[in-house]
Amino acid sequence: MTFCGYLVVLEFQKRHRITQKKNTEKNSVKFCDILWLILTNNGQFDRIKTVIKKIAVTGKGGVGKTTIAAAIAVAFSKEKKVIAADCDPDSNLAQTLNFPNAEKITPISGMKNIINERTEAKNGFFKMNPKVDDIPEKFCPEYKNIRLINMGSLKKGGSGCFCPENAFIKTLVGHLVLQRDEVLIMDMPAGIENLSRGTATGVDAVLIIVEPDIKSIETAKRIKKLCYDLKINKVFIVGNKVLNKTDEEFIGKNVDGIDPVRDTVSRCDISNRVDILSFIGYNKNLRDARGVLLCDSSILSQIEKIKIILEAEK
Repeated sequence: MTFCGYLVVLEFQKRHRITQKKNTEKNSVKFCDILWLILTNNGQFDRIKTVIKKIAVTGKGGVGKTTIAAAIAVAFSKEKKVIAADCDPDSNLAQTLNFPNAEKITPISGMKNIINERTEAKNGFFKMNPKVDDIPEKFCPEYKNIRLINMGSLKKGGSGCFCPENAFIKTLVGHLVLQRDEVLIMDMPAGIENLSRGTATGVDAVLIIVEPDIKSIETAKRIKKLCYDLKINKVFIVGNKVLNKTDEEFIGKNVDGIDPVRDTVSRCDISNRVDILSFIGYNKNLRDARGVLLCDSSILSQIEKIKIILEAEK
């Protein structure tokens, strides 16, 4: 329970005792009425309203999800502290963000001594919930208001799939999603399988990046289903590398979705739709920069629109 939640419970208990004394059996007060009074009177309601701060960016390899994740991190970092978590085994988020000495950043999975110490690994036994709250500040670099965490590779099934490294990384991801107050941008692999069911509940939104290509759209549909299985309700499509109106229409027709910008709905069953958050044009400057996100006004202005839409979501 958060400190805010703890205060709410204490206040409820105090007011409930007072209410019991003041009210006869004729005037019983419902729990929801008291809780609403506490939240509105103490200003706690504003803290409970949905604020999109934990964002997972995913999609098929090569669609530009790392570039978009980096650009979103930059957009939020102008006003807030940001943690950019590279959860893709093929990690290059640090290079995209142009972090100094990016190639020297040690991935979390490679911190063997720390992992063994925190998990108390010995003779095949280890702690499932090691201490991780100090890891970002102690071991992860910060640059221009963005703290970069490279998770490294999780071990696959058949190679001892649950081990101290995996336990440590999953605990750290859970800590970042559920307990930290910074904006969190997670660059995910092609899916969100490395989110546990419990951790997934703390994800505010998933952005699935697609390009005008049927293979990336099929991957998006699989990811969308997985998100809904994990009870993640805010799932959005971002169309990338779009050249013209035909590309936009191809994406809109094939993702079974609704385009809130143009307020058009495809022919699919409305219960299966997914919002198209934005379309991002093909960017030659980014290609010329060989994948490094420079201060290119065209892409950053498009990403800023995505940020504004996300912040307006409730």
